[in-house]
Amino acid sequence: MDEFKFKNADLQPSRNQPRHRTNGLSSTTLVLRRGQAFQILINFDGRAFDPRRDKLVFQVLLGPLSVEVPVEVPVSVYGQPSSSQWSATLEQAVPNPNSPRTISVSLFSPVSASVGVYSLSLRVETRTGVRTHLLGQFTLLCNPWSRDDSVFLSAEDQRDEYVMSDFGVLFKGTPGNIVARPWSFDQYERGILDICMKLLQLSPQYLADKRRDLLNRSSPVYIGRVVSAMINSQDDQGVLMGKWSGEYDDGINPSLWSGSADILQMWSASQFRPVKYGQCWVFAAVMCTVMRALGIPTRVVTNFNSAHDTNGNMVIEEYYSEFGEKLPVGRDSIWNFHVWVESWMQRPDLGEGFDGWQVLDPTPQEISSGMYRCGPASLKAIREKEINAQYDVPFVYAEVNADVRTILVQNGKILGTMTDTKRVGALVCTKRIGSMQMQNLTSDYKTETDDKVIRPFAARMRGEDSSRTARQGVAVSLSLLKAPVVGESIVFNVIITNNGPKEKVLKVHINAQHKEYHRNPTAATFWEIHNDLKIAPNLTRTFKHEISYGKYARDESREDDLVNLAVVLEDVETQERVLASEEFNISSPTLSIQIPNEYSVIVNTPQAAIVSFTNPFNVSVSGELKVTGAGLLDEKIRIRLILQPGEAMKRPIQFIPKMPGARMLQASLALTNLPSLFYGFKTINVKQA
Repeated sequence: MDEFKFKNADLQPSRNQPRHRTNGLSSTTLVLRRGQAFQILINFDGRAFDPRRDKLVFQVLLGPLSVEVPVEVPVSVYGQPSSSQWSATLEQAVPNPNSPRTISVSLFSPVSASVGVYSLSLRVETRTGVRTHLLGQFTLLCNPWSRDDSVFLSAEDQRDEYVMSDFGVLFKGTPGNIVARPWSFDQYERGILDICMKLLQLSPQYLADKRRDLLNRSSPVYIGRVVSAMINSQDDQGVLMGKWSGEYDDGINPSLWSGSADILQMWSASQFRPVKYGQCWVFAAVMCTVMRALGIPTRVVTNFNSAHDTNGNMVIEEYYSEFGEKLPVGRDSIWNFHVWVESWMQRPDLGEGFDGWQVLDPTPQEISSGMYRCGPASLKAIREKEINAQYDVPFVYAEVNADVRTILVQNGKILGTMTDTKRVGALVCTKRIGSMQMQNLTSDYKTETDDKVIRPFAARMRGEDSSRTARQGVAVSLSLLKAPVVGESIVFNVIITNNGPKEKVLKVHINAQHKEYHRNPTAATFWEIHNDLKIAPNLTRTFKHEISYGKYARDESREDDLVNLAVVLEDVETQERVLASEEFNISSPTLSIQIPNEYSVIVNTPQAAIVSFTNPFNVSVSGELKVTGAGLLDEKIRIRLILQPGEAMKRPIQFIPKMPGARMLQASLALTNLPSLFYGFKTINVKQA
């Protein structure tokens, strides 16, 4: 009599991946989520499978053979799959008069299974012998749809946004002038998931102890910590090298990145040498891509006026000269904005009550347990000042809660000080679900938010009571008359009030400096005015000032063009001084993208978009227009442009949608003869044919 003879197996990616919500993830393997069954068809010759005489055992192997012992999963004819261990059940035997015959087996992974690339083999035991057959590989991800998974999210719209969505916006600028920057997370682009798996294999943890690392990958807390370190290249084979100033000729200016795929693919193609260059929003956006690809719900978060407290004393010291010039003194700084990610997960290591969103920051700022990484820090622990809760809660708490001590100095002598408890962590925000608008998260981080608003600092130095200053001394404040825009003048008022009973003779010093968003100004003053003034008692006077574009224009392209503006009043009689300062960004005009028939965009049907822009400068400009769109364009579109002063541009862009659902088309224009970058984006709802 013929024996049961294994012929081949079909892992059924077209059936399994849609059920596991992994369709579209690009990998050389079958892609699955843990805690969920998948079906395998086994084709055979000879007689039918007889469970009384034949035995089928799956061997599930994670990592190299020398490291991990295979998990043997006997196929059961009856019974329910186990949620805590690997199990397999025979679904059906399908007699077929035409060879080969087929049986269907359901293989179930536990919700605690480690994330990684598995090898799958089948051992067939019959009365005539034992043979083992390699069936292939599958990639196992976290499962936010499974209630028992440690990354479970209950709301479908949250899973759509924080796991499935491959585009979004990052918020930059300053609290008073927020800029929405488009980004393509690209987790569905070619080879990205395989690159994310390679990232885990290149980590110092894996290279030091493969078995331990693979076992620990069951925990999203552990994975987040590994990924946080691997996104930067500070102390490993990480993805990105950071650079915040100077020339970028040996790499790419961070402002020119528009999505994660280019960065990850470049890293892989270079045999995993760090990509040059990244800054905080680039680090965070790439980490968001990796975490979403691994199945861990993640969102990008911006903290405006983010403190970098290097010595842990919860105080950031800023120094000004007697003429209002901000001085590059000290290691502490306040970033106008800083970008990190939050990932959703359980925290069994912290005990009850600390599950939910956790801060992870891949920007290399400070060392955590020997490596440049940060988190996961529980939002609840940050908000409730549980500074002993791991990981890195004190550092993140300081980023949103540190005090600012402003010190006015002259020739090394302190003229006065003032402490502001409201400036740091003025606004914490992310993209709203299903919208390109901002969602305010400040109350998730801080217990008191009512007063956390940006206001110019105007108080008597020496730290005296501000009400007394208002009654007796002089006061000064700054007020921008309109949001500054590239190519236009900066127009502002200086408002001076004499609250005293007699005339004041004042010296007025106004100072403007360029600054980078992550540190104090290092450049010299580019505009200043020094005046003498007499002001009568109980009088307020307003002085209008204007800084032309020619005065603040820079030589190199910068996406984040920021200015520190300060005014110092000196009372000639008493030698007392009052300071007001304001930091603001200079916005760029946006590119407009219009879809003539945007409500009837259909999969696999040619469509058109129109990109529009008007030259805001009084000189001709040249540059490159770049248009990208994951799931819309196979290749980036690049167009060289020359525009005369005031000239309007309209460029038609042809695209063919490949996937249904929400997609994003984004455009950027980098000028070559002026230091300016412009962006625009359009979300499109692609319908099924």
